[in-house]
Amino acid sequence: MTYASGEIEVTREDKKEKRIPGESGIWVFVMGDMLIFALFFFVYLYYRQTDLALYQESQQALSKGMGLFNTVVLLSSSWCVARFIHYLRIGAIKVSRRYLQVAILLGLTFGIVKYFEYSAKLSNGITLVTNDFFMYYYMLTGIHMLHVILGVAGLLFISHITKNEGKTEKVLVMSECAAVYWHMVDLLWIMLFPLLYLIA
Repeated sequence: MTYASGEIEVTREDKKEKRIPGESGIWVFVMGDMLIFALFFFVYLYYRQTDLALYQESQQALSKGMGLFNTVVLLSSSWCVARFIHYLRIGAIKVSRRYLQVAILLGLTFGIVKYFEYSAKLSNGITLVTNDFFMYYYMLTGIHMLHVILGVAGLLFISHITKNEGKTEKVLVMSECAAVYWHMVDLLWIMLFPLLYLIA
């Protein structure tokens, strides 16, 4: 608020134009990917009902503890990515990168836990061809693991460019795209965990 010639002149910042995070293309990709996974989930649930006893018995071989731990890991990583974007937007590059680095470490932790989980199954002779349940288990978690690997690679790339270029409009948009993808990876696991590990 400023004063001039006895009159009061009120000044205010122009309202920032609202926009969706990232580019529209990443949202189209995410929606398409989620639609494909929804189809996978529907097929899994349909065939599960055709031999419920087999699916329930096979489900007991899964480690609910590992599944729950990985759920907490991915939820924590998504929170870190959200904080990374927040601090990047306000120009706090060092703080934002710390959150991003923790998110990357958590993504790698998810992969390591999944490796030990797969190893335990394979050492007990449980493979893709053991039965229909484990066919879906390996297929669904394997495709999701591929998404995790791509997501971590994306976050590593973003870590590199934020270190070298700081905050620019291009860097911010690319970071938001990576964040949207990572949140999708988290959401997919939140759906996979109860479907494969919990439902009776």
